[in-house]
Amino acid sequence: MTDERVDGTSPVTVIGVSGAVGRHVGLQLAASGVRVRTLPPRDLLDPATLEAAVQGAGAVLLGWPFSTADGAAETVGVLAREVGRVVFLSSAAVRDVPGAGPHSPGRPEGGIEALLTACGVRHTVLRAHGFAAALEWAEEIRSTGSVRGYGGAAGLNPVDERDIAAVAVRTLAEDGHDGARYVLTGPESLTRAEQVEIIGEAAGRPACWQEVSRETARRRMSATGRPPAAADGALDFVHARLTGPEPATTTVRDLTGHPARGFRAWAADHAALFR
Repeated sequence: MTDERVDGTSPVTVIGVSGAVGRHVGLQLAASGVRVRTLPPRDLLDPATLEAAVQGAGAVLLGWPFSTADGAAETVGVLAREVGRVVFLSSAAVRDVPGAGPHSPGRPEGGIEALLTACGVRHTVLRAHGFAAALEWAEEIRSTGSVRGYGGAAGLNPVDERDIAAVAVRTLAEDGHDGARYVLTGPESLTRAEQVEIIGEAAGRPACWQEVSRETARRRMSATGRPPAAADGALDFVHARLTGPEPATTTVRDLTGHPARGFRAWAADHAALFR
C-alpha cells in the first residue's frame, strides 16, 4: 500500500462519482497539476479490475452509485490494500448512533463508512446533501410549472456541487483529514417549497410545490426503480426535517477559505435547465 502525499506524480482515481461533482473535481485537480484517472462505476464491483486500475494511485475519491452495499466489502478491501488515502462521498442522511456507528436506513453509505473504519485505510468522509436533487425537478417544472412531492415544508440545506468538489480536492491533496466526518451544507436552510419558488424566479416562470401524501410519493419513487427500503429512507430523512430544519455548517468556508454558495446563486446558474 502506498502512503504518500498526493502530488503531480501520484494520480488521483475518481470512481463512482459522476455528474457535476465528478466533473468539477477533475477540473480542479487538473488545475492544481494533479493527474486524474476516472473509472466507470462497474469497476467498483469487479475486484480484479479495480485492483489493477488503482495501483499507483496516491488517493481515491469514492462514490457509491448503487442502492445497496452488496460488494462493498470487497471494494473497500481492494482500496485498503492498494491506496494510501480514500475520500468517500457519503450522504447527509448518515447519522452517528452512539455505540452503533454510522447509520443511514435504506441507504448503503453508513455501512460503507463503517467498512472504511474497520479496514484501517486512511480515509475522510464527506456527508453532503447536493443540489442534484433539485435537478430531478427540471422536467416537471418545464412541463407543468410545479413539483409534486412529499415534505414541501421540510427545511433542507443542499450544498453546491462546486463546493463539494472543492472540499474533496482539499482533502485528497493534503494531510490532516484522516478520520474526519465532514458535514457539508449551503449557507441557509430553505424549505423544498421555497427552493422550487426560487428556481421559478431564476427561470423567469412561476413554479410552485404541490404536496402529496407520503404513500403517493413512495409509489412514485418505487415506479422509478428505487428499492422500497431506499424510498422509505429518503422519505424518513425529509420527514425529520419537517420539525427540525437541517442546520448550516461552516465546513466549506473552514476548509476552502470561501463561503458556501447559496441556493439562489445555484438556481441562477442552472436556470436554463428549468425553462
